[in-house]
Amino acid sequence: MTDNFKIIYKILTAFEKSLDISDFDLNEISADRLGITETRRIKYLEMLVHAEYITGVEFRENITDSVDVIADNPFITIKGLEYLSENSIMQRMYKTAKGIKDIIN
Repeated sequence: MTDNFKIIYKILTAFEKSLDISDFDLNEISADRLGITETRRIKYLEMLVHAEYITGVEFRENITDSVDVIADNPFITIKGLEYLSENSIMQRMYKTAKGIKDIIN
């Protein structure tokens, strides 16, 4: 799995875990915590909103031409949960296949 998809998986996992709390704090998925730039984090969030994997997140350009992320009750959608489920299975299959390859070699 490439780094892009690992980060997306981490973001969606944080949103999934937040289903148990009443107010999700976007600082849980800050650029520093994810080990990426803020610009990249915003673009990932935009992609996830456009793909309908998360909702409740908006983006507004401010007067300094940077983008503000506004979260109003953000949460993961059914599509996002499906993505996590499918990719969890794929990760297990990859690890199993890698383990078999290591045994053979």
